[in-house]
Amino acid sequence: MTRDTWTFFRAGGFDQVKLTSGADLMRLGELDQKLWVALACPTNGLELDPRTLALIDLDKDGRVRAPELIAAAQFAGRNLKNADDLLKASSPLPLSAINDATDEGKTLAAAARRILTSLGKAEAKEISIEDVADPSHVFAGSAFNGDGVITALSTPDEGLKTTLGEIVACLGGEADRSGEVGVTVDRIDAFFAEATAFAEWHAKGEADAATVFPAGADGTPAAVAAINAIRAKVDDFFARCRVVAYDPRALAAVNRKEEEYLDIAAQDLTITADEVAGFPLAAVAAGRALPLDGTVNPAHEAKVAALRDAAIAPLLGARGQLSADDWRALLAKIAPYEAWLAAKAGPRVEPLGLARVRAILASKAKEELTALVSRDKAVEAEAASIENVERLVRYHRDLALLCTNFVNFADFYAGHQAIFQAGTLYLDQRSCKLVLKVADAGKHAAMAGLAGSYLAYLDCTRKGSAEKMTIVAAFTAGDSENLMVGRNGLFYDRQGQDWDATITKIIDNPISIRQAFWSPYKKFVRMLEEQVAKRAAAGDAASNDMLNATATTTAHVGAAKPPETKKIDVGTVAALGVAVGAIGTFITTLIGYGTGLFNLGPLAVAGAIVGLMLLISLPSVVMAALKLRKRNLGPILDANGWAVNAKAKLNIPFGATLTGVAKLPPGSRRDLRDPYAEKGFPWKRIVFLALVVFLGYRWFKGSFDRLLPEGARSSTIFGAHEASNATTATTTTTTPAK
Repeated sequence: MTRDTWTFFRAGGFDQVKLTSGADLMRLGELDQKLWVALACPTNGLELDPRTLALIDLDKDGRVRAPELIAAAQFAGRNLKNADDLLKASSPLPLSAINDATDEGKTLAAAARRILTSLGKAEAKEISIEDVADPSHVFAGSAFNGDGVITALSTPDEGLKTTLGEIVACLGGEADRSGEVGVTVDRIDAFFAEATAFAEWHAKGEADAATVFPAGADGTPAAVAAINAIRAKVDDFFARCRVVAYDPRALAAVNRKEEEYLDIAAQDLTITADEVAGFPLAAVAAGRALPLDGTVNPAHEAKVAALRDAAIAPLLGARGQLSADDWRALLAKIAPYEAWLAAKAGPRVEPLGLARVRAILASKAKEELTALVSRDKAVEAEAASIENVERLVRYHRDLALLCTNFVNFADFYAGHQAIFQAGTLYLDQRSCKLVLKVADAGKHAAMAGLAGSYLAYLDCTRKGSAEKMTIVAAFTAGDSENLMVGRNGLFYDRQGQDWDATITKIIDNPISIRQAFWSPYKKFVRMLEEQVAKRAAAGDAASNDMLNATATTTAHVGAAKPPETKKIDVGTVAALGVAVGAIGTFITTLIGYGTGLFNLGPLAVAGAIVGLMLLISLPSVVMAALKLRKRNLGPILDANGWAVNAKAKLNIPFGATLTGVAKLPPGSRRDLRDPYAEKGFPWKRIVFLALVVFLGYRWFKGSFDRLLPEGARSSTIFGAHEASNATTATTTTTTPAK
């Protein structure tokens, strides 16, 4: 057999590749993907470490695809001295098993020793999953760890540490592999870009300081703040004055009415009351100036005073009132400042203050911080190898298991628990092994219904815990007679934990040939039971009606004519006659003398009965068998995010292994005495009497004469009697008359 030859095994109705060596795993890329059982699987909801699946999932889309599995197998195979070690599926990984003959392998081996040293296991000969579970401890206290994030540990310079902290404060930081918060080169560039923009914006204002800062660099912001605090009310006051100047009749309307003051006067007044604050800033009159003393609205008196002192006095000069023209001039004075303020750049660094921003820009902080990032990136390969060590350790344990549940379904068809099987459900004296976790039962059922299997969806809870999950179980043996929504069972997950399980949804399909065989008879019995129940209910209703009528008649004796006796319907009598005649004809045909079925012999009778049963059950059995042969695992898995590439059948023999039916243990004894058994119809006695009658009839017909002694034969007993009767008849005939 050449290296390029693959070996296949057949299970589930299709060919599956055998993976018997590490070389087979490494050359999975050479195997036609049409021969793979699956092409993708989800990274969650499986009985495989999700961290391992996440490492294989290179594009981080939540699914492992065939190319990613191929890459994982090649990575693991080339970094082990013996790729066959993957088939051992063991943990921990011996350091001596790492292939240090290549540069990649040497880096991995060095990284593995670094991890063990950081854990205080410098002398260890192997590395485990637990050792690589938290790589942050490897870099704890490390100045550089290759992730491109520098922290305060990356430099002893206090000035740089301060600047680095200011960058984090203004723009936020990122956690590096050690867990410390730091910055990347992108964040450094963004900070200095904002700092430069902020400084240049301030420089523009300073270049035209007389215009931009009419009240000085410190006084102008205060003046603008005072103006903006009362601006809306001042604009409102002058607008009202213009309205009155236009039409004096509006004077009463623009000033508040007397009734509104009466409503306010009835309350406890405060100068900040909302009712007062809504009134005009001062009494309105045509062409009136705004008074800047105490004759303004008391709710705004403080703001008017601030306007007078912080803005009007430094920009227009001290005065006791403000005209409309003065107000427009005041706004014109601050317009350049407001335009400059609207163009502000670098607002995130503003909290540092202009002086500090200029000091940072004047230093060499950017170059020095960028150099630190470069030093950190220089050890990226070594740091990345830490994650690759974790990858190798996990692949060493889990990769072969994934392949035998992805490339082929060897575990599933060998009777082992596959990674998609969540545990075992016990319900209705059965144990179901084909159980999967599902996120959305409704969505899953839409696809899984195409599998042709009898599926039950169950909600699972754990007593004393808030944990919940939904599972779907395939019933592949027994019958569905006692399965219904609301039934409770017990589910054991793969960790051995037990869950209370309740059926919430059922997809009905045939379960077994046995169920199909007896189905017609059960349907017939149910039909009879339903008809009997209907007749009984109708009879009970008629009886109640008769009792009511009798009671009514008795209560009105003589008051009404007695009801006439109901005559027998002729059609009913005819129908009963036809029915009785048909039954009689059937019985005559079955046991009639000379022509009955019983005249054919015991084997013929048994064969006829079996043939009749087959005639009744065969259509149901054939239909069920056709459906059972088409049961397919694919839709059940596809509904969970798999991409099953083959028609993985759950045929009748294999399906029977997935659901265990209750059986007594070998060597058990059964006591059939049941003190509480119901006294049913005496079938046994009737069958016994029928057998006695049948055997007696066959003896009378002479069927057993060849097996019996001379004196017990029917021909001997009845033959002698008939001969005696014949002699007597002859004598009587030949005696002459006297």
